[in-house]
Amino acid sequence: MNHAQVRTILEENYARYNQPAFILNDPIQIPHRFTQRQDVEISGLFAALLAWGRRPTIISKVTELLRRMDNAPYQFITQHSDDDLKGLLGFCHRTFCDTDLLYFVHWLRWFYAGHDTLEDGFLHGRTQKERIENFHNLFFSLDDAPQRTRKHVATPARGSACKRVNMYLRWMVRQDDQGVDFGLWTRLPMADLVCPCDVHVERVARRLGLLDRKQMDWLAAEDLTAHLRTFDPKDPVKYDFALFGLGVEGEM
Repeated sequence: MNHAQVRTILEENYARYNQPAFILNDPIQIPHRFTQRQDVEISGLFAALLAWGRRPTIISKVTELLRRMDNAPYQFITQHSDDDLKGLLGFCHRTFCDTDLLYFVHWLRWFYAGHDTLEDGFLHGRTQKERIENFHNLFFSLDDAPQRTRKHVATPARGSACKRVNMYLRWMVRQDDQGVDFGLWTRLPMADLVCPCDVHVERVARRLGLLDRKQMDWLAAEDLTAHLRTFDPKDPVKYDFALFGLGVEGEM
């Protein structure tokens, strides 16, 4: 396939999947339940970082987690008592369990005590790689950060493709008129976003000739995004909809 043919496939399927109907079966439905900025940020963070496995299971588990926070995550994070934290005990999704959850809640309370938005945590660095690495370091900067929890916030410093973090950033940063992504954060340019790479995206990208690197790591994510920028330099990650949609529907 030549460049023009690949562009046509990407554009057609971006338009096909970047629709409100996409929200219904995707973890992005979780932050769409809220209107307050901080509720969207917090619920979105959990929905993205717990996005392991089948989408219905992810949605069910994050729904359970938010129910334990009385479906008011920002209020819970900033105003909870020690007794309130007991309601989080026993939560577990795959390897993310209550020890990890309690640290997340602790860190978020600490962070929001000095900031109005989680966007502030992603602003340090000249490149997206540096910003994500610096966020990871900030997230685990508190003295009581459990070692076991570090695997739940990926970093390019370990070579990870950072699929879940990149997905979260797509949700928060991308702005368009379809209403799927939120576009809440305006200080991070869409052009700098890196494509979230799961097995569906990887498979379709390879079949379209958009991914050359054999290992699915941070360099591969950057390689794929560089190819996508040749189609839309200002908003390359919009094609995540096309790649993921074609992959999850089994069309490529």
